[in-house]
Amino acid sequence: MENNNVPKHLYFYSVGLSYKKADAEVRGQFSLDAVAKTRLLEQAKNEGIESLIVTSTCNRTEIYGFAEHPFQLIKLICDNSNGSVDAFQKVGFVYKNQEAINHLFRVGTGLDSQILGDFEIISQIKTSFIHSKSLGLANAFMERLVNAVIQASKRIKTETEISSGATSVSFASVQYILKNVEDISNKNILLFGTGKIGRNTCENLVKHTKNEHITLINRTKDKAEKLAGKLNLIVKDYSELHLELQKADVVVVATGAQNPTVDKAILNLKKPLLILDLSIPKNVNENVEDLEGVTLIHMDYLSQLTDETLENRKLHIPAAEAIIEEIKEEFVTWMKGRKFAPTINALKEKLNAIKASELDFQSKKIADFNEEQAEIISNRIIQKITTHFANHLKDDNTMVDESIEWIEKVFKIKAS
Repeated sequence: MENNNVPKHLYFYSVGLSYKKADAEVRGQFSLDAVAKTRLLEQAKNEGIESLIVTSTCNRTEIYGFAEHPFQLIKLICDNSNGSVDAFQKVGFVYKNQEAINHLFRVGTGLDSQILGDFEIISQIKTSFIHSKSLGLANAFMERLVNAVIQASKRIKTETEISSGATSVSFASVQYILKNVEDISNKNILLFGTGKIGRNTCENLVKHTKNEHITLINRTKDKAEKLAGKLNLIVKDYSELHLELQKADVVVVATGAQNPTVDKAILNLKKPLLILDLSIPKNVNENVEDLEGVTLIHMDYLSQLTDETLENRKLHIPAAEAIIEEIKEEFVTWMKGRKFAPTINALKEKLNAIKASELDFQSKKIADFNEEQAEIISNRIIQKITTHFANHLKDDNTMVDESIEWIEKVFKIKAS
């Protein structure tokens, strides 16, 4: 007869998609803004998921969390984005347990970034963890793991040169402009969107082009004014976007809008125009290329621009991986002990219950039963049995989750 008290087992998964297999258009379909992330976390909580974090950047959308089956997490992404399960199956990934842990370490330390050594993702992971914790969706495992990844990220940044040199999507965009636009210091540059990438691009533009004709437009004008105040630039209202587009020689689009905000219908050009779209989802409709004189460059192309800086960074990958292995080993040791300790304790309780029942039975059956000696012998046997199980679970070759499941099924116990 089936025992309904046998616990269901949860596994740690990483599910998502990234620039490695999904192009910008597909990544845009699965992108999650702040509202969608909150909605996803609330849905997860309602569906009984105990712990997870979600990240969504221009290069990836990923969930790290506990589930019986990865589809529970894939469904959360698809339910809260414009992506479908069919599309996910073509470009998405699923990592389980140790592979999922490995993936988070590589992502958080910049080894899996589209531009090697880009550490911006670690701040996203921190923010995501804080968000999940505020909703009661971050258990001790997740907190310890995220802290370990943060520690590895800090050490790699300070102890290696994997992030040396200036290279990022924003820097690559400025490099492209410098190489492809003549007399850039006298051209009209329009920056539309002042989020993180927009700000970084703007600062690089000011630094490297010596241009005094940079105009900022943002849906929220005060954000543009704060940035313009620091860099002594011009700010225009969002309502003037179509007018400023006509004046511009170079347009950098870096907004967080979910649909294109620039298309050929609002362009009335009398001169060549270079447009760099640094947004995910894409914010410039590809139909602008139907117009003569328009050149459209997307961030995926810019991310492929490698230079000596990136080649130099690759030399430091082994040192970074050594740091990851050291910190990951500490985490895995902690994790194994924490994972099987409740099962060993539950096993000990079960054996003690069997002992107590058997001693009670024998004390009534045997006239000169020595309960004190029987107690000592039984306790030693229980200690030896539980030590054998603990040593098995500590072994590096042991499949810990499967062994725990087997022990709990055989002894009909449930670890607290």
